[in-house]
Amino acid sequence: MELSLEAISKKVGAQTWLYEMSLAPQTANVTVLLGATQAGKTSLMRIMAGLDVPTAGRVWVDGHDVVGVPVRERNVAMVYQQFINYPSMKVRDNIASPMKLRGDKNVAQRVQALAEKLHIEMFLDRFPTELSGGQQQRVALARALAKGAPLMLLDEPLVNLDYKLREELREELGALFASGESTVIYATTEPGEALLLGGYTAVMDAGELLQYGPTAEVFHYPQSLRVARAFSDPPMNLLSATRKTAFVELADGTPLMLALPNTTSAALTLGMRASAVRVHSEPGDLTLAGHVELAEISGSDTFVHVATAVGNVVAQLTGVHYFDLGAAIAVHVNPAQMYVFDAQGALLLAPGREGVASHAGGH
Repeated sequence: MELSLEAISKKVGAQTWLYEMSLAPQTANVTVLLGATQAGKTSLMRIMAGLDVPTAGRVWVDGHDVVGVPVRERNVAMVYQQFINYPSMKVRDNIASPMKLRGDKNVAQRVQALAEKLHIEMFLDRFPTELSGGQQQRVALARALAKGAPLMLLDEPLVNLDYKLREELREELGALFASGESTVIYATTEPGEALLLGGYTAVMDAGELLQYGPTAEVFHYPQSLRVARAFSDPPMNLLSATRKTAFVELADGTPLMLALPNTTSAALTLGMRASAVRVHSEPGDLTLAGHVELAEISGSDTFVHVATAVGNVVAQLTGVHYFDLGAAIAVHVNPAQMYVFDAQGALLLAPGREGVASHAGGH
């Protein structure tokens, strides 16, 4: 299916839910809608499905404008945060129902294969009400995959699952999407989920489409501060700075040698991903002295929150580490790993792009 949204917007009363945007998801490639709650992801998916009509703009499917065509006349599979299953039918029949409607062959074998992929093969002869919420959500996912619809819409489908299963299913769903022919739209609030699924990502915020492109490209080269904030977990470290004639100066007077492109902006914001911040120094590093405000262990990483003279900085360290609260500490970052944004929040410099000098001042 070739799906394309052309200059669509959505208003409800005096409120604008979606500002004018155009988007053409890639066929046979997952498109992730990434954004916080109320970014507009669900509103956009409802328009794609035909559950809602845009206030303006067109929705093209295979070259035909389908605005106003009801959802029952479209071949769409949908999975929401809240699972929807047939309570009077066993899990096996829930999954098989779309296959039987199409008159498919080898239904039993395909149901078994899907159930095994989603780790619910042991529940096939139970009713959905006998399962946990996470298990019921997996049944809804299996039924959506069984439908084989050319357009599959998944609105935060893993949010109710436990952490371990969510990690497993993210990888498996990515493989399932890649091997299928459906246009897959997947909404999430989690940057890590977008990175694991790959494909393309559309970053949304407060009803606006901020950036769309290959997921890795959007992550590494956010076009604005808003995109950088949305596509960073933990949040990107942001420090205020001022452009001088030959260098950039931090709020405490620390000089930093960055070869910036031409800009009239004197006020700058420097961005550092937590994974780029270290507690050991290397030649050419910017060094920031401070004290430990918090150290938290999450999975196999430790997040150290450090209060410095130029602002709070979070370092993401691989492994389990222990730090005393209030202890003196210095954190270090290679200037080549820094992002630079102008006063309007537009990206001026990103790691891997030309312009970063090889050394920095520090104290």
